[in-house]
Amino acid sequence: QVQLVESGGGLVQTGGSLRLSCAASGRPFSTLAMGWFRQAPGKEREFVAAIDWSGTNTFYPDSVKGRFIISRDNEKNSLYLQMNSLKPEDTAVYYCAAGPVGLGSQINEYNYWGHGTQVTVSS
Repeated sequence: QVQLVESGGGLVQTGGSLRLSCAASGRPFSTLAMGWFRQAPGKEREFVAAIDWSGTNTFYPDSVKGRFIISRDNEKNSLYLQMNSLKPEDTAVYYCAAGPVGLGSQINEYNYWGHGTQVTVSS
């Protein structure tokens, strides 16, 4: 019922920046809470950022706070993640997700997932 497609990943050097995008379709985007997660090979998927339906409130874990910024454009049905001061530890596949609960940080709080976009930070 909701389709999510990520884009914008790539290779960047330590200290560089990338901007990820997520295009949504199939349901009214403005009614959904959105989030970003990431997963490195052999590791569990972890929470990166969340934003409520209005785009007014955001939430980040300490690992990215001050470096990453989540935002959304409801008229364009799009979600964004601006990543600055990137570190090798940020290397992972990044996924956007949609769900009914605002500012959720757990995987089971989201119902829809994209297929991911690769971000690689070289050291």
